[in-house]
Amino acid sequence: MASTRESIAKQLKEAREKSGLTQADVAEKSEITTNYYAMIERAEVNANSDILGRIAKTLKITIKI
Repeated sequence: MASTRESIAKQLKEAREKSGLTQADVAEKSEITTNYYAMIERAEVNANSDILGRIAKTLKITIKI
């Protein structure tokens, strides 16, 4: 079973690719660094709810936990 972090990462990557945005685009619009966004998308870090909310707003999605 995938961890919550992995599940969120998968949702973000799929939504980003569907929207045609780059990691840099999402990071800039979400006011975080590209490196940090990439780490979230690779499930290497636990992002706080504020950051996940900004990313979800950028991608126009609801993150399912």
